[in-house]
Amino acid sequence: MDRAAVTTLDSRVTTPVGSLAASREPRPSPPTTLIEVAGPSRPTKRVLLPRWLRKLYGPVALLLLWWSTSATGLLDPDLFPPPGAVVGATTDLIADGELFLHVWASIQRVLYGLLFGVLGGTVLAVLSGLTRIGEDLLDSTMQILKAVPNYALTPLLIMWMGIGEEPKILLIALGVGIAIYINTYSAIRGVDNALVEAATTLGASRAALIWHVILPGSLPGFLVGLRLALSGAWLSLIFAETINTTEGIGYLMTRAQNLLQSEVSVLILVIYAVIGMISYAFVRFLERRLLAWRPGFQGT
Repeated sequence: MDRAAVTTLDSRVTTPVGSLAASREPRPSPPTTLIEVAGPSRPTKRVLLPRWLRKLYGPVALLLLWWSTSATGLLDPDLFPPPGAVVGATTDLIADGELFLHVWASIQRVLYGLLFGVLGGTVLAVLSGLTRIGEDLLDSTMQILKAVPNYALTPLLIMWMGIGEEPKILLIALGVGIAIYINTYSAIRGVDNALVEAATTLGASRAALIWHVILPGSLPGFLVGLRLALSGAWLSLIFAETINTTEGIGYLMTRAQNLLQSEVSVLILVIYAVIGMISYAFVRFLERRLLAWRPGFQGT
């Protein structure tokens, strides 16, 4: 075959292939406008009030409802006192110095109970969550204590420890420690095993694995337990302050019930509500600080 025939054959073969490759080359897409990609523009929302102030809408609405029903006579003042009567009782207790005395006595008991309960519950949860031996020795006992109501332990604590401050603080610490233990233990056992295997593969020691993987992974569960522990501490305080005491919010409520002082009873409820809001705000503050690495859904 001569050189001219080979050249003609090559041109017949390469020309369709070249045209096919050219046909497969990506063609530039037509320019797309911003409206076609992003859709119709929406007006920017203007926030007139800070978020912490907007969270007070619910409590303020309850106060307004209470005031309006009392002012219109829909709420019987003999069954539920109006806001003016509660404000008057508050003023009298503040003037006598009683309110600060009782509130401070209760706060001290709760703080001591929180200290011992959080430390004890966390240590037991870590021991039980990290080792099977710890789980076998501790978990069933903690589950039993969880099923026993706190007030059922009050007579035993009085017989064992007398009527001083020790049984009151221990009762609060038990309620706090159980809440911390249950949630922290579940959080430790709920850490993703893939993270543990990855850290082990990378050569992490057991101490590094616990410090850098397991404890940070269980921190959200611990904070949930802390939120429940704070509310449980004030509930336990009610039973604790029935143990032969002359100071505390629980004592003030018991005295108000015996003397039929309904306005003081409502004042105690308001104090518990305010303390609950402060406790919730404190835990939310810790969550924002300690869980900044774990962004979650914030709502729309």
